[in-house]
Amino acid sequence: MSESVSPIGIVDELKQSYLDYAMSVIVSRALPDVRDGFKPVHRRVMYAMHVLSNDYNKAYKKSARVVGDVIGKYHPHGDSAVYDAIVRMAQDFSLRYPMIDGQGNFGSIDDDPPAAMRYTEVRMTKLTHQMLADLDKDTVDWEDNYDGSERMPSVMPARVPNLLVNGATGIAVGMATNMAPHNLTEVINACLAYANNPQISAEELMTHISGPDFPTGGIIYGRAGILDAYRTGKGRLHIRGRYIIEAMADTGVNRDRERIVFTEVPYQANKAKLIERIAELVRDKKIEGISEIRDESDKDGMRIAIDLRRGETAEVIVNNLFLQTPLESSFSINMVALDNGQPKLLTLRQLIAAFVRHRQEVVTRRTIYELNKARVRGHLLEGLTVALANIDEIIAEIKVSASRGMARENLLNNTWGSGSVQAMLTAAGSQSVRPDFIEGEDPKAPFGLISDSAEGVESYRLSLDQVNAILEMQLHRLTGLEQDKLTEEYQDLLREIANLESILGDFDKLMTIISNEMIEIRENFGDERRTDIIDSRTDFSREDLIPEQTVVMTVSRTGYAKTQPIHDYVAQKRGGKGKSATAMKEDDVIDHLVVTSTHATVLCFTDTGRVFSLRGFEVPIASRGARGRPLVNLIGLNNDETVTTILPIPQTTDEVTGHFVFFATANGTVKRVELEQFASIRSNGLIAVGLEDGDKLVSARITDGSQDVMLFASSGKAIRFDENDARSMGRTAKGVRGMRLTNDEFIKSLVVIEDDVQEILIACENGFGKRTSIEEFNKQGRGGGGVIAIKTSARNGALVRATKVDPEDDIILISDKGTLVRTPVEHVATSGRNTQGVTLIRLSKDEKLVAMACVEHEEDDNELVDALREDGVFAVEGQEQMDVDAATDRTVTTDITDSVDIANDYTSDKEALDEEVLDEEASDGDISLDDDTDLDNDAE
Repeated sequence: MSESVSPIGIVDELKQSYLDYAMSVIVSRALPDVRDGFKPVHRRVMYAMHVLSNDYNKAYKKSARVVGDVIGKYHPHGDSAVYDAIVRMAQDFSLRYPMIDGQGNFGSIDDDPPAAMRYTEVRMTKLTHQMLADLDKDTVDWEDNYDGSERMPSVMPARVPNLLVNGATGIAVGMATNMAPHNLTEVINACLAYANNPQISAEELMTHISGPDFPTGGIIYGRAGILDAYRTGKGRLHIRGRYIIEAMADTGVNRDRERIVFTEVPYQANKAKLIERIAELVRDKKIEGISEIRDESDKDGMRIAIDLRRGETAEVIVNNLFLQTPLESSFSINMVALDNGQPKLLTLRQLIAAFVRHRQEVVTRRTIYELNKARVRGHLLEGLTVALANIDEIIAEIKVSASRGMARENLLNNTWGSGSVQAMLTAAGSQSVRPDFIEGEDPKAPFGLISDSAEGVESYRLSLDQVNAILEMQLHRLTGLEQDKLTEEYQDLLREIANLESILGDFDKLMTIISNEMIEIRENFGDERRTDIIDSRTDFSREDLIPEQTVVMTVSRTGYAKTQPIHDYVAQKRGGKGKSATAMKEDDVIDHLVVTSTHATVLCFTDTGRVFSLRGFEVPIASRGARGRPLVNLIGLNNDETVTTILPIPQTTDEVTGHFVFFATANGTVKRVELEQFASIRSNGLIAVGLEDGDKLVSARITDGSQDVMLFASSGKAIRFDENDARSMGRTAKGVRGMRLTNDEFIKSLVVIEDDVQEILIACENGFGKRTSIEEFNKQGRGGGGVIAIKTSARNGALVRATKVDPEDDIILISDKGTLVRTPVEHVATSGRNTQGVTLIRLSKDEKLVAMACVEHEEDDNELVDALREDGVFAVEGQEQMDVDAATDRTVTTDITDSVDIANDYTSDKEALDEEVLDEEASDGDISLDDDTDLDNDAE
């Protein structure tokens, strides 16, 4: 094997080569320096523009020229990398304080590409000059370029804390950095606080820097991520776009509509893709309620307009936009930078300390440079003063010299009269104006003032620099005025030297200069924050994403649950056919109908005595024709367990405290439990009431502890008693007897009496019912057999449901076939206890009424017409059109036909009533003479 080739293990070679590559990327490409905040490419671009005198107050230069100088002299990489760096430093949406003033197309926040470098022009901004200030005063170290033909600074003097102000992003090998931009005024204030007190804590620094300040504005939600980043160097921020809600023009189709306008988006968000994302969500119906999206941005600022449909809640749609689009995004802070050539994870305090130390070094080196320069100038002034004192002899010596070099040698070899130099040096006193190093000086024959103690004469030996200055001196400097100027300039130099030496000797004075320069930067370039900060952040819950609205919750006997907006059910006249409320499986019926809110909580009590908690929005909103979702998928029901009562509970603590849940079972047992015991319910449910074998829970209601309750049996009987007759018990207790029942009777309804409600509406399975005053039911002790509430004749069928009503309310009735009708309570006749009532809903022969609920009345003349139009039935002037059940053919009935139907109802009711009068027991009382009047009123 040749001696020039030595074997090496491939693992070792790969390891060393990869390490060299990694360190090259880390130190020379990807990570910024903690002192000036620049990566090498940015620093070299700045220096190339400085060399080109591409200043802020001069003409622009082509970007291609700057790129050419950078890659040709300093940065041996591709032109695209250099131009991309220039473009980013010119974008006001990328940098909080741009370093380059660009002219032409430098891209946009829509991610439009910049124009080619041959078209765009650049120059430094005024702030950039502060980054390069004092570069020519030996304030930083210099290094060779890639081929050793040029010199370039290894770091910029940087009067501006650029790393914190503009941030940085970079991906190295095995590490990365991502630093957020900040407000210049706040960062300078923090640096000043550190300069005044180097022992300042991170918490105290955070009183000056409230948080990142992004160029695109926005709102930061939560300070936790900011605190983590400043204390540890790592943290995560959550940024949202800024928006306003405008009312659209109150005319025509825009009446009662709102518009969401986003004026700011999160940092680094692509506006065009953001709008596309919103449009995609609207198209896929993942966000509903938006009618139009427009980008109205112009030179005056950003404006993304989102028009909403009428009746939509703007805040709910905004919450959905935040959750599903980049309008809310996160920014992960990772403050890694090069400190003394080593990559380090730095805290806020360490970043500020590194910048202040850098400024201390820069100002110290600048002071030393200026001091040396002043001493050199003072040395030259001494030589010129000697020349003026010996002008004739010097001119004669120059005249006899054959060349400039000979004249220089002659002047160097002679000594000259000191003239006024002695007085100048005496004025300087102990202050030295002599340079530390003088070229060509012999220690045995030093330059400067020479004292001859024997003759008492002071002479002066000139240095090479002084001789060159004398040979280059112009003749006009020989005047007496010029001699006075030399003396005056020398005195100024003495004062300057004294000041510079005091700076080097007094650390406090050095820090004062640094602080004054930072204050000057703050006054000239500081501005207001663009990004606001909200102290706390709360993650969106499902409740925040769903508009609050009143809904009708229905649950079928086979366990299908759904909700529908209350406005889907329009009011019809009593006896109307209604419209299909839900599609039913064969042999399925609707068991429960509850009016609640999408944000409310409902308690689902089962026949086995267990209770589950369910939020309104957890039950899907479905159309009238949909079956809904199996309830077993929402709550943990057993195979043989069914829900018997759905009970909305109050949403505030005040409404819960002091209230009770009153239970009634099929066998007439009642129990009272404090509502607070159901405040927290496990996902697998809780025991609400203990049951005897063969018994099941029928109903539950909320009471305030001082109300009367009524139990209604399937036989049409009812009992009224004080709820306090049943003492408060624990959840697992079995309760006490509430009503004495026969073998074929069981409890159907539980009603809690309130002061402002004076009537009970009772419905039977064949669609008949009536209103009866509560005063007709006398209070008695619990455990009795009750009194007749409605006649459960063959026409009426068994009692289905009883509920308290107000004449201004509506009732919703639903059949086992899914037909639902909504009718005003006032259309139902008021009758005594011992009567049969009137038609509430028309049912087919094989159809039974299974549920009834009372809701607030909504007055809307156009609501019925709109609903009929949706179903294919159009209004005809002078007629009222009613929708027949969805499964049948659609028909139109006029007012006359409706009156005939009511008259027929009256006839059949009258005949049935006359027959049943003969069979009435004396204890039940006679039929009221008002019954005929009620039926007559119905016909009218």
